[in-house]
Amino acid sequence: MSSQDIPTAAISRLVTYLRILEALELQDVSRTSSNDLAERAQVTAFQVRKDLAYFGRFGTRGMGYTVPLLKRELMRVLGLNRTWNVVIMGVGRLGQAIANYPGASDYQFGYVGLFDINPELVGQEIRGLRVRHADDLAGFVRSTPVDLGFLAVPPEHAQAAAQTLVSAGIRGVLNFAPTIIQPRTLPGSSEPSDEWKQVSVENVDFLAGMKRLAFYTLNPSLRPSELKPSESSPSQLSFSDPAASDSPDT
Repeated sequence: MSSQDIPTAAISRLVTYLRILEALELQDVSRTSSNDLAERAQVTAFQVRKDLAYFGRFGTRGMGYTVPLLKRELMRVLGLNRTWNVVIMGVGRLGQAIANYPGASDYQFGYVGLFDINPELVGQEIRGLRVRHADDLAGFVRSTPVDLGFLAVPPEHAQAAAQTLVSAGIRGVLNFAPTIIQPRTLPGSSEPSDEWKQVSVENVDFLAGMKRLAFYTLNPSLRPSELKPSESSPSQLSFSDPAASDSPDT
């Protein structure tokens, strides 16, 4: 199975399953099942088994999953068993809040550089890192490996800042600006340029989230299924479904 066959939503659910497993481990729970994960994640057990099956067979039929083992495997799948060097572009209030967030280091995300164009910020020290000018990013990357770049700049500067990250060779961009990042395209074509072909962009739009929340609060019957209480149980699944019958977990 190629990576193109794996839905983006499945990756998002893996992150949720990992969070659940971490909570179970803190409670000294050693085993879990697809039914238990499904209830906690507000999906069906079939969905849990299907999501995990994209990446291997992690459970034992009739016994479920070993919590520490499944946690370790999901961390491997998600790439959280290695260190990721991160720079933040834009260190105003939002950028500083991100830099000061304590949870990133728990998942091997380490901030190695802070960048801005505001002369009042350049030269300041935040969490032991000196704020550098954005123009210095390319030189910085030549001496310090960087995997990911976080964009915490005003929306009107987001596209230029993203291009600065990509031109420096950074292939993962987490965009907190409420705007869509457009890849640079080849002349006379809609195809992305070579430097953008391997770039992944994730958008974190607080305003969009609030707008969706307002809509679904007014229209609870239209909420997406993952936001609703579970309406189906494993007993409602057809055992003729190959994905269900081949599952390693019950």
